[in-house]
Amino acid sequence: MSRIAKAPVPLPQGVTVTVGDGNVTVKGTKGTLSLPLATGVSVVQAEKRLEVSYNDPVTARMHAGSTRAHLANMVHGVTKGYEKKLELVGVGFRAQVQGKTLNLTLGFSHPVNFPVPEGITIETPSQTEIVVKGVDVQQVGQVAAEIRDIRPPEPYKGKGVRYANEQISLKEGKKK
Repeated sequence: MSRIAKAPVPLPQGVTVTVGDGNVTVKGTKGTLSLPLATGVSVVQAEKRLEVSYNDPVTARMHAGSTRAHLANMVHGVTKGYEKKLELVGVGFRAQVQGKTLNLTLGFSHPVNFPVPEGITIETPSQTEIVVKGVDVQQVGQVAAEIRDIRPPEPYKGKGVRYANEQISLKEGKKK
């Protein structure tokens, strides 16, 4: 059995899990997430933990570890939530949230309006910072990547949208 799949997922107080037919639903203070189970993988709720097992050693064994990791991410998401921070680097680069739209001024000839997806909240503590928050780790990362892809950091001056702790290796300029 996978080493990851052997470890049980602890359930903190306030989290309820419903194990249905081929589906697991995790409900907490921040929201609700559900995960479809692969064929041959089963989840059992014992006391205050979830245990993943599989019955077919050939096909279901591959999915057992990732199912356990997804369940742990779901439990963390409905209790604490996830967030990604982005920074805008460049003269005149600004961001602000208006309703369900993120308005970005990134040096293009036009402003960029990014629609905020359902289940995600975007905050702008300052004009050059963007914080993407949500319950689903995959959705938070995807939205942050889509915002970064609007204007990724360029390699000569480092201008663009970058993650908060991202290191940009700058190239040397042209020599005479």
